[in-house]
Amino acid sequence: MQKVELLSPAGTLEKLKIAIDFGADAVYGGVSHFSLRIRSGKEFSFEEFAEGIKYAHERGKKVYATINGFPFNSQLGLLKKHILKMAELGPDAIIVATPGVLKLCHELVPDMPLHLSTQANVMNVLDAKVYYDMGATRIITAREISLRDLVEIKKELPDLELEVFVHGSMCFAYSGRCLISTLQSGRVPNRGSCANDCRFPYELYAANPETGTLFRLEEDEGVGTYIMNSKDLNLASHIKEILDTGAVDSIKIEGRTKTAYYAAVTAKAYRMAIDDYYNGVNDVDKYQYELNSLQNRGYTDAYLISRPFEKNDTQSLDFTMQLGTHQVSAQVEEDGEYFLCKYKTLPNDELEIVAPLGSVIEMVDNEIGTIYERDGRYYLKLKQLVAKNKKIWDEVHSGNTNPIRVPAKLPPYTFLRIPSHPDMGTYPKA
Repeated sequence: MQKVELLSPAGTLEKLKIAIDFGADAVYGGVSHFSLRIRSGKEFSFEEFAEGIKYAHERGKKVYATINGFPFNSQLGLLKKHILKMAELGPDAIIVATPGVLKLCHELVPDMPLHLSTQANVMNVLDAKVYYDMGATRIITAREISLRDLVEIKKELPDLELEVFVHGSMCFAYSGRCLISTLQSGRVPNRGSCANDCRFPYELYAANPETGTLFRLEEDEGVGTYIMNSKDLNLASHIKEILDTGAVDSIKIEGRTKTAYYAAVTAKAYRMAIDDYYNGVNDVDKYQYELNSLQNRGYTDAYLISRPFEKNDTQSLDFTMQLGTHQVSAQVEEDGEYFLCKYKTLPNDELEIVAPLGSVIEMVDNEIGTIYERDGRYYLKLKQLVAKNKKIWDEVHSGNTNPIRVPAKLPPYTFLRIPSHPDMGTYPKA
Protein backbone atom coordinates (compact mmCIF):
# COMPACT_ATOMS: atom_id res chain seq x y z
CA MET A 1 0.00 0.00 0.00
CA GLN A 2 1.32 3.45 -0.96
CA LYS A 3 1.24 5.59 2.17
CA VAL A 4 0.18 9.20 2.05
CA GLU A 5 3.09 11.65 2.04
CA LEU A 6 3.69 14.00 4.95
CA LEU A 7 4.94 17.32 3.57
CA SER A 8 6.43 19.90 5.95
CA PRO A 9 7.62 23.50 5.56
CA ALA A 10 11.34 24.22 5.37
CA GLY A 11 11.98 27.91 5.95
CA THR A 12 15.69 27.47 6.63
CA LEU A 13 18.28 24.72 6.39
CA GLU A 14 17.93 24.02 10.12
CA LYS A 15 14.14 23.73 9.87
CA LEU A 16 14.52 21.44 6.85
CA LYS A 17 16.68 19.07 8.90
CA ILE A 18 14.34 19.26 11.89
CA ALA A 19 11.21 18.53 9.84
CA ILE A 20 12.86 15.50 8.25
CA ASP A 21 14.28 14.23 11.54
CA PHE A 22 10.86 14.55 13.21
CA GLY A 23 8.99 12.58 10.57
CA ALA A 24 8.35 14.46 7.31
CA ASP A 25 8.54 12.46 4.08
CA ALA A 26 9.17 15.61 2.07
CA VAL A 27 9.74 19.31 2.63
CA TYR A 28 9.17 22.44 0.57
CA GLY A 29 11.08 25.69 0.44
CA GLY A 30 13.09 27.84 -1.86
CA VAL A 31 15.72 30.45 -2.52
CA SER A 32 13.81 33.67 -2.03
CA HIS A 33 13.70 34.83 -5.66
CA PHE A 34 10.17 34.19 -7.01
CA SER A 35 9.19 32.34 -3.82
CA LEU A 36 6.17 33.38 -1.77
CA ARG A 37 8.27 34.00 1.32
CA ILE A 38 10.65 36.56 -0.15
CA ARG A 39 10.23 39.05 2.72
CA SER A 40 10.22 36.55 5.57
CA GLY A 41 13.97 36.32 5.73
CA LYS A 42 16.02 34.96 2.91
CA GLU A 43 15.11 31.32 3.46
CA PHE A 44 18.03 29.60 1.74
CA SER A 45 21.06 30.52 -0.28
CA PHE A 46 21.59 28.31 -3.33
CA GLU A 47 24.39 26.55 -1.45
CA GLU A 48 22.21 25.89 1.58
CA PHE A 49 19.36 24.64 -0.57
CA ALA A 50 21.73 22.22 -2.30
CA GLU A 51 22.91 21.04 1.13
CA GLY A 52 19.30 20.57 2.21
CA ILE A 53 18.53 18.46 -0.86
CA LYS A 54 21.58 16.32 -0.16
CA TYR A 55 20.53 15.90 3.50
CA ALA A 56 17.02 14.84 2.46
CA HIS A 57 18.09 12.48 -0.32
CA GLU A 58 20.61 10.73 1.95
CA ARG A 59 17.64 9.85 4.17
CA GLY A 60 15.31 8.84 1.38
CA LYS A 61 13.23 12.04 1.66
CA LYS A 62 12.20 14.61 -0.96
CA VAL A 63 12.52 18.37 -1.43
CA TYR A 64 10.15 20.49 -3.51
CA ALA A 65 11.41 23.88 -4.70
CA THR A 66 9.02 26.83 -4.53
CA ILE A 67 8.99 29.15 -7.54
CA ASN A 68 5.40 30.16 -6.90
CA GLY A 69 5.43 33.95 -7.05
CA PHE A 70 3.66 35.97 -9.74
CA PRO A 71 6.36 37.58 -11.95
CA PHE A 72 6.24 40.88 -13.83
CA ASN A 73 7.22 41.13 -17.50
CA SER A 74 10.49 42.80 -16.52
CA GLN A 75 11.48 39.72 -14.53
CA LEU A 76 10.89 36.99 -17.10
CA GLY A 77 14.53 36.80 -18.19
CA LEU A 78 15.66 36.45 -14.57
CA LEU A 79 12.89 33.91 -13.96
CA LYS A 80 14.17 31.65 -16.75
CA LYS A 81 17.70 31.72 -15.28
CA HIS A 82 16.32 31.03 -11.82
CA ILE A 83 14.31 28.01 -12.96
CA LEU A 84 17.37 26.49 -14.65
CA LYS A 85 19.60 27.20 -11.65
CA MET A 86 17.13 25.68 -9.19
CA ALA A 87 16.65 22.63 -11.41
CA GLU A 88 20.43 22.06 -11.40
CA LEU A 89 20.31 21.59 -7.63
CA GLY A 90 18.23 18.43 -8.11
CA PRO A 91 14.93 19.02 -6.29
CA ASP A 92 12.24 16.37 -6.63
CA ALA A 93 9.69 18.83 -8.03
CA ILE A 94 9.11 22.53 -8.63
CA ILE A 95 6.03 24.27 -7.23
CA VAL A 96 4.55 26.97 -9.51
CA ALA A 97 1.42 29.09 -9.35
CA THR A 98 0.55 30.42 -12.81
CA PRO A 99 -0.20 28.82 -16.19
CA GLY A 100 2.60 30.79 -17.83
CA VAL A 101 5.27 29.71 -15.34
CA LEU A 102 3.99 26.13 -15.52
CA LYS A 103 4.38 26.18 -19.32
CA LEU A 104 7.81 27.81 -19.06
CA CYS A 105 9.06 25.18 -16.58
CA HIS A 106 7.76 22.41 -18.81
CA GLU A 107 9.74 23.85 -21.73
CA LEU A 108 12.96 24.54 -19.80
CA VAL A 109 13.09 21.39 -17.62
CA PRO A 110 10.74 18.89 -19.31
CA ASP A 111 11.72 15.99 -17.03
CA MET A 112 11.05 17.86 -13.79
CA PRO A 113 7.79 17.01 -11.94
CA LEU A 114 5.69 20.18 -11.63
CA HIS A 115 3.35 20.85 -8.74
CA LEU A 116 0.66 23.52 -9.04
CA SER A 117 0.50 25.84 -6.02
CA THR A 118 -2.61 26.40 -3.94
CA GLN A 119 -2.33 29.98 -5.25
CA ALA A 120 -4.05 28.70 -8.42
CA ASN A 121 -7.15 27.99 -6.30
CA VAL A 122 -8.12 24.72 -8.00
CA MET A 123 -11.46 23.47 -6.66
CA ASN A 124 -13.00 21.42 -9.47
CA VAL A 125 -12.40 18.77 -12.12
CA LEU A 126 -12.41 21.23 -15.04
CA ASP A 127 -9.57 23.37 -13.72
CA ALA A 128 -7.63 20.33 -12.52
CA LYS A 129 -7.81 18.78 -15.99
CA VAL A 130 -6.56 21.97 -17.68
CA TYR A 131 -3.45 22.07 -15.49
CA TYR A 132 -2.95 18.32 -15.76
CA ASP A 133 -3.03 18.60 -19.56
CA MET A 134 -0.47 21.41 -19.31
CA GLY A 135 1.95 19.13 -17.48
CA ALA A 136 1.19 19.45 -13.79
CA THR A 137 1.92 16.14 -12.05
CA ARG A 138 0.38 17.29 -8.75
CA ILE A 139 -2.13 19.91 -7.72
CA ILE A 140 -2.05 21.52 -4.30
CA THR A 141 -5.75 22.15 -4.07
CA ALA A 142 -7.41 25.30 -2.72
CA ARG A 143 -7.78 25.41 1.04
CA GLU A 144 -11.49 25.99 0.43
CA ILE A 145 -12.05 22.66 -1.36
CA SER A 146 -14.23 19.93 0.14
CA LEU A 147 -13.27 16.30 0.62
CA ARG A 148 -16.14 15.33 -1.66
CA ASP A 149 -14.70 17.43 -4.50
CA LEU A 150 -11.25 15.90 -3.98
CA VAL A 151 -12.78 12.47 -4.49
CA GLU A 152 -14.42 13.62 -7.72
CA ILE A 153 -11.16 15.01 -9.09
CA LYS A 154 -9.27 11.81 -8.24
CA LYS A 155 -12.02 9.73 -9.85
CA GLU A 156 -11.75 11.74 -13.07
CA LEU A 157 -7.93 12.06 -13.03
CA PRO A 158 -6.53 9.05 -11.16
CA ASP A 159 -2.92 9.71 -12.24
CA LEU A 160 -2.94 13.29 -10.97
CA GLU A 161 -1.51 13.59 -7.45
CA LEU A 162 -3.58 15.66 -5.01
CA GLU A 163 -2.11 17.51 -2.07
CA VAL A 164 -4.13 19.17 0.70
CA PHE A 165 -3.32 21.46 3.59
CA VAL A 166 -4.07 19.96 7.00
CA HIS A 167 -2.40 22.44 9.36
CA GLY A 168 -1.29 26.05 9.62
CA SER A 169 -2.35 29.64 9.09
CA MET A 170 -5.44 30.32 7.03
CA CYS A 171 -5.75 33.18 4.56
CA PHE A 172 -8.57 35.70 5.05
CA ALA A 173 -9.27 35.45 1.32
CA TYR A 174 -8.63 32.83 -1.32
CA SER A 175 -4.91 32.19 -0.85
CA GLY A 176 -2.91 35.20 -1.98
CA ARG A 177 -5.86 37.03 -3.52
CA CYS A 178 -6.36 39.55 -0.70
CA LEU A 179 -5.16 43.09 -1.49
CA ILE A 180 -5.48 44.63 1.98
CA SER A 181 -1.72 44.42 2.51
CA THR A 182 -1.12 46.01 -0.89
CA LEU A 183 -3.50 48.85 -0.06
CA GLN A 184 -2.09 49.63 3.39
CA SER A 185 1.63 49.02 2.98
CA GLY A 186 2.33 48.29 -0.68
CA ARG A 187 3.29 44.70 0.10
CA VAL A 188 1.75 42.35 -2.46
CA PRO A 189 0.54 38.95 -1.19
CA ASN A 190 0.98 36.94 -4.38
CA ARG A 191 4.52 38.21 -4.72
CA GLY A 192 5.57 36.91 -1.33
CA SER A 193 5.44 40.06 0.77
CA CYS A 194 2.08 39.95 2.57
CA ALA A 195 2.18 41.93 5.82
CA ASN A 196 -0.63 39.85 7.38
CA ASP A 197 -2.85 42.91 7.75
CA CYS A 198 -5.81 40.62 8.42
CA ARG A 199 -4.22 39.82 11.80
CA PHE A 200 -4.34 43.45 12.99
CA PRO A 201 -7.04 44.86 15.30
CA TYR A 202 -9.46 47.25 13.62
CA GLU A 203 -11.99 49.82 14.80
CA LEU A 204 -15.22 50.47 12.91
CA TYR A 205 -16.40 53.94 11.90
CA ALA A 206 -19.42 55.43 10.12
CA ALA A 207 -18.77 58.41 7.83
CA ASN A 208 -21.21 61.01 6.52
CA PRO A 209 -19.77 62.28 3.21
CA GLU A 210 -22.15 65.28 3.14
CA THR A 211 -20.98 66.72 6.45
CA GLY A 212 -17.58 65.13 6.78
CA THR A 213 -18.62 63.72 10.16
CA LEU A 214 -16.96 60.53 11.38
CA PHE A 215 -18.47 58.41 14.18
CA ARG A 216 -16.71 55.58 15.93
CA LEU A 217 -19.04 52.60 16.28
CA GLU A 218 -19.12 51.24 19.80
CA GLU A 219 -18.39 47.53 20.04
CA ASP A 220 -18.94 44.95 22.73
CA GLU A 221 -15.59 44.07 24.26
CA GLY A 222 -13.87 41.28 22.32
CA VAL A 223 -16.33 41.36 19.40
CA GLY A 224 -15.25 42.69 16.03
CA THR A 225 -11.76 43.84 17.00
CA TYR A 226 -9.94 41.21 14.95
CA ILE A 227 -12.68 41.06 12.34
CA MET A 228 -10.52 39.49 9.60
CA ASN A 229 -8.40 37.16 11.74
CA SER A 230 -8.87 33.52 10.73
CA LYS A 231 -8.17 30.73 13.18
CA ASP A 232 -5.42 28.24 12.35
CA LEU A 233 -6.19 25.06 10.45
CA ASN A 234 -5.90 21.81 12.42
CA LEU A 235 -7.12 18.57 10.83
CA ALA A 236 -5.19 16.10 13.00
CA SER A 237 -8.49 14.79 14.36
CA HIS A 238 -9.72 14.03 10.83
CA ILE A 239 -6.76 12.13 9.35
CA LYS A 240 -8.71 8.86 9.23
CA GLU A 241 -11.61 10.53 7.46
CA ILE A 242 -9.26 12.13 4.91
CA LEU A 243 -7.19 9.03 4.19
CA ASP A 244 -10.20 6.72 4.02
CA THR A 245 -11.18 8.45 0.76
CA GLY A 246 -8.05 7.25 -1.04
CA ALA A 247 -8.07 10.56 -2.93
CA VAL A 248 -5.21 12.31 -1.15
CA ASP A 249 -1.57 11.68 -2.04
CA SER A 250 0.06 14.24 0.25
CA ILE A 251 -0.98 16.12 3.38
CA LYS A 252 0.72 19.46 3.83
CA ILE A 253 1.65 21.63 6.79
CA GLU A 254 1.85 25.41 6.32
CA GLY A 255 4.51 27.46 8.06
CA ARG A 256 7.88 28.27 6.47
CA THR A 257 8.13 31.42 8.59
CA LYS A 258 7.23 29.68 11.85
CA THR A 259 9.66 28.45 14.50
CA ALA A 260 11.92 25.42 14.49
CA TYR A 261 9.81 24.02 17.34
CA TYR A 262 6.71 24.35 15.14
CA ALA A 263 8.47 22.44 12.36
CA ALA A 264 9.34 19.66 14.81
CA VAL A 265 6.02 19.34 16.64
CA THR A 266 3.78 19.48 13.58
CA ALA A 267 5.89 16.88 11.77
CA LYS A 268 5.87 14.64 14.85
CA ALA A 269 2.12 14.96 15.48
CA TYR A 270 1.06 14.24 11.91
CA ARG A 271 3.66 11.47 11.58
CA MET A 272 2.03 9.78 14.57
CA ALA A 273 -1.44 10.28 13.07
CA ILE A 274 -0.45 8.82 9.69
CA ASP A 275 1.42 5.85 11.13
CA ASP A 276 -1.43 5.14 13.54
CA TYR A 277 -3.91 5.20 10.66
CA TYR A 278 -2.06 2.45 8.80
CA ASN A 279 -1.85 0.47 12.04
CA GLY A 280 -5.59 0.76 12.65
CA VAL A 281 -5.24 3.25 15.51
CA ASN A 282 -6.72 6.73 15.94
CA ASP A 283 -5.51 8.46 19.13
CA VAL A 284 -6.71 12.03 18.60
CA ASP A 285 -5.78 13.17 22.13
CA LYS A 286 -2.15 12.20 21.52
CA TYR A 287 -1.86 14.30 18.36
CA GLN A 288 -3.67 17.30 19.82
CA TYR A 289 -1.52 17.20 22.97
CA GLU A 290 1.45 18.05 20.77
CA LEU A 291 -0.30 20.56 18.54
CA ASN A 292 -1.84 22.40 21.49
CA SER A 293 1.68 23.07 22.77
CA LEU A 294 2.18 25.51 19.88
CA GLN A 295 1.28 29.18 19.79
CA ASN A 296 -1.88 29.50 17.74
CA ARG A 297 -4.84 31.70 16.87
CA GLY A 298 -7.30 29.10 18.04
CA TYR A 299 -7.92 26.02 15.91
CA THR A 300 -10.56 25.23 13.31
CA ASP A 301 -11.10 22.28 10.97
CA ALA A 302 -11.99 24.83 8.26
CA TYR A 303 -13.63 23.65 5.03
CA LEU A 304 -12.28 20.28 3.93
CA ILE A 305 -14.73 18.36 6.10
CA SER A 306 -17.57 20.91 6.36
CA ARG A 307 -18.84 23.39 3.80
CA PRO A 308 -18.01 27.08 4.39
CA PHE A 309 -21.61 28.12 5.06
CA GLU A 310 -21.85 25.44 7.76
CA LYS A 311 -18.97 26.95 9.71
CA ASN A 312 -19.26 29.54 12.45
CA ASP A 313 -16.01 28.99 14.33
CA THR A 314 -13.34 30.04 11.83
CA GLN A 315 -12.69 33.57 13.18
CA SER A 316 -10.62 34.47 16.21
CA LEU A 317 -12.23 37.74 17.29
CA ASP A 318 -10.56 38.25 20.65
CA PHE A 319 -6.84 37.98 19.89
CA THR A 320 -4.30 37.61 17.13
CA MET A 321 -2.18 34.93 18.85
CA GLN A 322 -2.29 32.93 22.06
CA LEU A 323 0.20 30.86 24.00
CA GLY A 324 0.21 27.12 23.58
CA THR A 325 0.16 24.77 26.54
CA HIS A 326 3.97 24.66 26.60
CA GLN A 327 6.88 27.06 26.46
CA VAL A 328 10.10 26.01 24.71
CA SER A 329 12.92 26.31 27.21
CA ALA A 330 15.82 25.15 25.09
CA GLN A 331 16.92 23.61 21.81
CA VAL A 332 19.64 20.97 21.75
CA GLU A 333 22.41 21.62 19.24
CA GLU A 334 23.19 19.34 16.33
CA ASP A 335 25.96 17.63 18.31
CA GLY A 336 23.40 16.50 20.91
CA GLU A 337 25.67 17.45 23.82
CA TYR A 338 24.69 21.07 24.51
CA PHE A 339 21.59 23.26 24.32
CA LEU A 340 20.90 26.93 23.78
CA CYS A 341 18.36 28.54 26.09
CA LYS A 342 15.19 29.82 24.40
CA TYR A 343 13.29 31.02 27.47
CA LYS A 344 14.85 30.56 30.89
CA THR A 345 16.43 27.59 32.64
CA LEU A 346 17.25 27.09 36.29
CA PRO A 347 18.72 24.11 38.15
CA ASN A 348 16.07 21.53 39.12
CA ASP A 349 13.54 22.72 36.54
CA GLU A 350 11.68 19.70 35.14
CA LEU A 351 12.06 19.92 31.36
CA GLU A 352 10.13 17.60 29.06
CA ILE A 353 12.25 16.12 26.28
CA VAL A 354 10.72 16.43 22.80
CA ALA A 355 12.72 14.20 20.46
CA PRO A 356 12.02 12.55 17.10
CA LEU A 357 9.82 9.46 17.17
CA GLY A 358 11.75 6.28 17.85
CA SER A 359 14.62 8.08 19.57
CA VAL A 360 16.57 6.15 22.19
CA ILE A 361 16.86 8.32 25.30
CA GLU A 362 19.52 7.25 27.81
CA MET A 363 18.45 7.29 31.46
CA VAL A 364 21.22 8.84 33.57
CA ASP A 365 21.89 10.36 36.96
CA ASN A 366 25.24 12.16 37.15
CA GLU A 367 26.84 15.38 38.35
CA ILE A 368 25.26 17.38 35.50
CA GLY A 369 21.71 16.15 36.01
CA THR A 370 19.19 13.36 35.56
CA ILE A 371 17.17 12.02 32.66
CA TYR A 372 14.19 9.88 33.54
CA GLU A 373 10.91 8.50 32.19
CA ARG A 374 7.42 9.01 33.60
CA ASP A 375 4.13 7.87 32.06
CA GLY A 376 5.76 7.22 28.71
CA ARG A 377 7.42 10.65 28.47
CA TYR A 378 11.01 11.65 29.11
CA TYR A 379 12.21 14.45 31.36
CA LEU A 380 15.45 16.14 32.30
CA LYS A 381 16.54 17.96 35.46
CA LEU A 382 19.83 19.81 35.63
CA LYS A 383 21.75 19.82 38.90
CA GLN A 384 24.08 22.51 37.57
CA LEU A 385 24.24 24.67 34.46
CA VAL A 386 27.68 23.99 32.99
CA ALA A 387 28.55 25.91 29.84
CA LYS A 388 30.83 24.67 27.08
CA ASN A 389 33.47 27.14 28.33
CA LYS A 390 33.26 25.44 31.78
CA LYS A 391 31.55 28.41 33.43
CA ILE A 392 28.77 27.45 35.85
CA TRP A 393 25.66 29.62 35.72
CA ASP A 394 23.00 30.12 38.40
CA GLU A 395 20.41 30.54 35.63
CA VAL A 396 20.33 31.16 31.89
CA HIS A 397 17.87 33.14 29.82
CA SER A 398 16.92 33.58 26.19
CA GLY A 399 19.67 35.46 24.41
CA ASN A 400 22.44 33.76 26.38
CA THR A 401 24.70 32.36 23.66
CA ASN A 402 26.61 29.99 25.92
CA PRO A 403 25.80 26.35 25.07
CA ILE A 404 24.85 24.43 28.24
CA ARG A 405 25.74 20.75 28.69
CA VAL A 406 23.05 18.07 29.00
CA PRO A 407 23.51 15.04 31.28
CA ALA A 408 23.69 12.61 28.34
CA LYS A 409 23.76 12.95 24.58
CA LEU A 410 20.34 13.62 23.08
CA PRO A 411 19.17 13.40 19.45
CA PRO A 412 20.11 16.46 17.36
CA TYR A 413 17.61 19.32 17.56
CA THR A 414 15.79 17.85 20.57
CA PHE A 415 13.62 20.47 22.31
CA LEU A 416 13.16 20.94 26.05
CA ARG A 417 9.84 22.41 27.17
CA ILE A 418 7.84 23.30 30.28
CA PRO A 419 4.09 23.91 30.75
CA SER A 420 3.16 27.53 30.03
CA HIS A 421 1.08 27.51 33.22
CA PRO A 422 1.09 25.12 36.17
CA ASP A 423 -2.27 23.62 35.18
CA MET A 424 -1.32 23.18 31.51
CA GLY A 425 0.45 20.41 29.67
CA THR A 426 -0.86 17.44 31.62
CA TYR A 427 -1.55 14.33 29.62
CA PRO A 428 -1.26 10.93 31.28
CA LYS A 429 0.36 8.87 28.54
CA ALA A 430 2.73 9.42 25.63
